[in-house]
Amino acid sequence: MSQARADDARPHAFKRWKKPLTVAFFVLLIVLFTLLARRIDWSEVFDTLGDFKLRTLWIAAGLTLCSFLVYACFDLIGRTYIRQPLRWKQILPVGIISYAFNLNLSAWVGGIAMRYRLYSRLGVSNGNIAKILGLSLATNWFGYMALAGVVFSSGLVTMPPGWKLSSGALQGVGVLLVLASLGYLAACQFSKKRAWSIRGIEINLPSLRMACLQLALGALNWSLMAAVIFTLLPAKLDYPLVLGVLLISAIAGVVTHIPAGLGVLEAVFIALLQHEASRGSLLAGLIAYRAIYFILPLLIALVMYLAVEAKAKALRVKKTPA
Repeated sequence: MSQARADDARPHAFKRWKKPLTVAFFVLLIVLFTLLARRIDWSEVFDTLGDFKLRTLWIAAGLTLCSFLVYACFDLIGRTYIRQPLRWKQILPVGIISYAFNLNLSAWVGGIAMRYRLYSRLGVSNGNIAKILGLSLATNWFGYMALAGVVFSSGLVTMPPGWKLSSGALQGVGVLLVLASLGYLAACQFSKKRAWSIRGIEINLPSLRMACLQLALGALNWSLMAAVIFTLLPAKLDYPLVLGVLLISAIAGVVTHIPAGLGVLEAVFIALLQHEASRGSLLAGLIAYRAIYFILPLLIALVMYLAVEAKAKALRVKKTPA
């Protein structure tokens, strides 16, 4: 009896400390970013932004388009998963719109609410929408785990002296992530139980082939995100280092729950790379990244969404008897 009470108390204790720890981490990031902002040469930032070549911006935009198309393919996997006859021309716009809103306005708005609204217009049931959403999230984060595991365990990223997380500890985290990824693949191949029901929603374990496709697409999307940043940062930086720092910043972004990770990404990049390049050039590259990878796609997605709504409204008017 006492053991059962102790087990029940653990989740409550975690919930009790989760919010204060998140707030403390958020405040710490604000302080860190404020201190870094005071030490940045803002004239260098503006000069660097003005010196970007048009060719560089076009390359970054092209990589961004590739990244959004790859992310939209997460939902194409979901189509196979739910076995519902949806055309790729219907799915890709939903994936692109959802991703743009997800990046800028949080997962609740983009990843969940927008998908439910758009897929329901295509006649997809709530249960199948939940399956598509779940598979998309799994594809993104299992791909992250596999890629981050390889990058962290390889020792490509060196943590600055004085950080609580040492380079050795980061390599240990990488090994754990690799093992978790292999465990997921093993479960997909050997698990006898293939389905679970959570709150009335049936979740099926994918085949090994589909799981490998998940990891490949998820890792490819994170790699393309890093490629966009790499294109816009100083040439002296190596791509594997930029990729590793992006993967570290993603953890901080998840912990703080700040939409678009605003300020978090910049703080982590400047803190980890300020000894490799000037703070001003780093911040300029990240501002350009924000404009190309976040703001521009959001504007395009907004136009796409309004077009979808207008088309749906026209169909309703057409079906309404005179």
